[in-house]
Amino acid sequence: MAKYTGPSYKKSRRYGFSTLETGKELSKRPYTPGAHGKDRKRKLSEYGIQLQEKQKARFMYGLTEKQFKKVFERASKMKGIAGDNMFILLESRIDNLVYRMGMARTRRSARQIVNHGHILVNGKKVNIPSYTCKPGDIISVKENSKNHPAILDALELKLNTPAFVEFDAKNLTGKYIRVPDRSELNPDINEQLIVEYYNR
Repeated sequence: MAKYTGPSYKKSRRYGFSTLETGKELSKRPYTPGAHGKDRKRKLSEYGIQLQEKQKARFMYGLTEKQFKKVFERASKMKGIAGDNMFILLESRIDNLVYRMGMARTRRSARQIVNHGHILVNGKKVNIPSYTCKPGDIISVKENSKNHPAILDALELKLNTPAFVEFDAKNLTGKYIRVPDRSELNPDINEQLIVEYYNR
């Protein structure tokens, strides 16, 4: 399945969930898209509920179905709870950490910034958005990319930085301090339903 490149707002309205984690997508039109969006009321099956939960997480992190399944399979082989491990792997991606540190407005923008080679991890260029960082890794912007318009634009927003990362906006350098606790991440996703979806 190809990666979705259409409007984020439409997907957010489709699932009644803010994939950008801002809530802006649903503030004006909190109903499904389409001519009959306001009137459409569907009762989902158990499978439909599980699928919807998986899609919410997949679109929020901007992964294809194949990528998301690989993350889940990797999480299932790790020690601990599969759902928690899945979130740890998703949050440890370099594109997500660039977003969390406030160097990009959205994860989609962060992925592009990484793809174009503007980001260093421990002083080495990383241009693979799925690269998994480890606690203690230093993430910074290349010297000749510090005036990149997309990065400067995002910094003006002064997004809240979660406790598991730290960021120095003056030097455009951040650190992945530790893996996140589940309580620090989006509470509107039920990861147990995702586990049930893949284990059905």
